[in-house]
Amino acid sequence: MAQATTTSPGRTPTAHGWRATWDGAVTSYYLVIGSSSILLLLGLVMVLSSSSVTSIVHDGSAYAEFLPQLIYAGIGLVGLLLASRLPVGFYRRWAWGFLLLAFVLQAAIHTPLGLAAGGNTGWIGYGPVTIQPSEILKLALAVWLGSVLGRKHRLLGQWRHALVPSLPGALVAVGLVMSGNDLGTSMVLMLVVAGAYWVAGVDWRLLASGAGAAVLAVLLLFVRGNGNRTDRILAAYGPCTDTEGSCYQSLHGTWGLGTGGWLGVGLGSSREKWSYLPAAHNDFIFSVLGEELGLLGTLVVLVLYAVLGLGMMRIIRRHPDPFVKITTAAIACWIVGQALLNIGVVIGILPVIGVPLPLMSAGGSALVATMVALGVVVSFARDEPGTREALAARPGVARRTFSVMAGAARQVRLRRGD
Repeated sequence: MAQATTTSPGRTPTAHGWRATWDGAVTSYYLVIGSSSILLLLGLVMVLSSSSVTSIVHDGSAYAEFLPQLIYAGIGLVGLLLASRLPVGFYRRWAWGFLLLAFVLQAAIHTPLGLAAGGNTGWIGYGPVTIQPSEILKLALAVWLGSVLGRKHRLLGQWRHALVPSLPGALVAVGLVMSGNDLGTSMVLMLVVAGAYWVAGVDWRLLASGAGAAVLAVLLLFVRGNGNRTDRILAAYGPCTDTEGSCYQSLHGTWGLGTGGWLGVGLGSSREKWSYLPAAHNDFIFSVLGEELGLLGTLVVLVLYAVLGLGMMRIIRRHPDPFVKITTAAIACWIVGQALLNIGVVIGILPVIGVPLPLMSAGGSALVATMVALGVVVSFARDEPGTREALAARPGVARRTFSVMAGAARQVRLRRGD
């Protein structure tokens, strides 16, 4: 005899109930929105905490770094909302234009508008406005790869269709970023390409060849690049002989994590942020988070990135459009992959490569570009089969629920004689 799957009030839902929730049309939408929102809010709190001391020293105000980050978050939120409301066809139609614009902006780093910092030339500025065009290039490349590979997805078993025009476009993007000596962002772009190719169904031999070539290129750039890169790789995998130089940042980042223990020393109580740890509010914000919120806090962040990746994976599996699948995969590899690269640097298993923690590190261009990319993903989630109808029905369900509750309350008052 078939077993009943319903539960009595107050009991834990059965596996069938959880499965029904998981298979719901709006699950991907809420997974992406929920996890990214919590990461953003936690990031704002940690930027304020990690930058307050140095902000007071340099600017006389504890909010000197936090307020710009809050403004960028507001700009990013507007961009996310706009991007989430645009139809899928808009991104497919303008993919080439986005990429060409991103190429022009990235090439502008070699003009008088170009700005250098930390040994990299990766910014352009005019007056008070400064942007990092490589962040825009990440999104443009993801959308463009989705367009060109999605259009030819039935022909990708042939190498010439898999490689042209996607590979030349990707090489131009990576080359433009590397021309500014930014190896970290170049590695993230390689992750974008790998994610797009993987979900597009490109022949595994081509993927293996490309992965081997990418690893070889990165190793050559590390070994035969500037002395700074060589020092970084020796600091990560060799004995720490220069505690005041090449391994100073990695050492203090590890100390910050180790000091936190299980539950941390308390929000705002970090010691490393007192000008000991360079880039405490940027590339090494995960170290300050681990020091103040402990292992529990770092695990929460890892779970949030996993949930974000899971939401994007559901879109890839459920959406019928190859363009949406490939673009979402590229964005997922960018955001989640960059998070893993950043965390790998902080915990010491990777050399310092200078990539921020998405949604959490201080930095306007990175935050706005990431939020707009998530807006694109939310647009795709809204376009999943049945999602738009389910979201449209939610207000009606809420109104009916409140009506029932109001009616019940009136009945209770009548019985009491009120």
